[in-house]
Amino acid sequence: METIQTKASQGRVADAPSDHWVYRVLPRALWPYAQLARWDRPIGWQLLLWPCWWSAAMAASAYARPEDTLDSLLPLPSTLILFFIGAVAMRGAGCTYNDIVDVNIDNQVERTRSRPLPSGKVSRRKAWLFLVLQALVGLAVLLQFDSFTILLGICSLAVVAAYPFMKRITNWPQFVLGLAFSWGALMGWSAEFGDVDEPAILLYVGAIMWTIGYDTIYAHQDKEDDAIVGVKSTARLFGENTKAWLIVLYGGALMCFAVAFANAQVPMPSMAGLIAAAVHMGRQIVVLDIDDGDQCLKLFRSNNQVGWLIFLGLVGGACWNFLKPMI
Repeated sequence: METIQTKASQGRVADAPSDHWVYRVLPRALWPYAQLARWDRPIGWQLLLWPCWWSAAMAASAYARPEDTLDSLLPLPSTLILFFIGAVAMRGAGCTYNDIVDVNIDNQVERTRSRPLPSGKVSRRKAWLFLVLQALVGLAVLLQFDSFTILLGICSLAVVAAYPFMKRITNWPQFVLGLAFSWGALMGWSAEFGDVDEPAILLYVGAIMWTIGYDTIYAHQDKEDDAIVGVKSTARLFGENTKAWLIVLYGGALMCFAVAFANAQVPMPSMAGLIAAAVHMGRQIVVLDIDDGDQCLKLFRSNNQVGWLIFLGLVGGACWNFLKPMI
């Protein structure tokens, strides 16, 4: 599927992989809805999911004791599955809402005018109905948790609702995106302990800084069009100083993660995941060319690997705590 969608023809959106399963498996009538939910661009729900899984893994292995069983040190598979379904549903709902709000802006930006609303492939009314359907799936997932976690999840909706308007009024819309995308750092801990403690807050702050960093890289794709239509971003704000800012943001994120792990008293080998993530983030900064849109998109997507490294570090630390007495 090489055809980019226009008002005259149906196809894929500009930044979706040409061989994605959405275009090979789904009937054409469902393509616009898959595009609204970004099923053809999974990196969004992946980046939304990682703070949830990090927090769940950190909470499971928090305050580990030598006598703990392996099952007690690992996050419940059911919790991880619930967060996965919730991340896909709520990221889709958020993107659908964002597209409804931004349809006029998207129509003026080269990369986004192929989306289903500006290209006329779906009506606003149907987009709103699809948004409600996805939100109901997210609500069904949220109701599986305790009352405190349910209330915490509902509180995130205010940030999600505000985000699409931030690019019109502040140079820091990526900060508000970070507030929304990092919320899972609080949720995973809350699902385990029924409360939000210092380790979760530190993980949340670190995830916000990580989000600002990777979304700044992403926003460099559109900076010329954004300048024309008046959309603000940290990419435009940082400009040629982007690498210096990324050092601060990524470095601050890693420091917050390390202190969160230390405060939660997770097994020390969990820090290996942070070291590997630091190497990956450092490479992003070194090779970044802010004027190469294709490379910016590739580096942005590579943050899924950062998510895996940190999560597997936490899982590996839990396994080490269990196996150490046997060695």
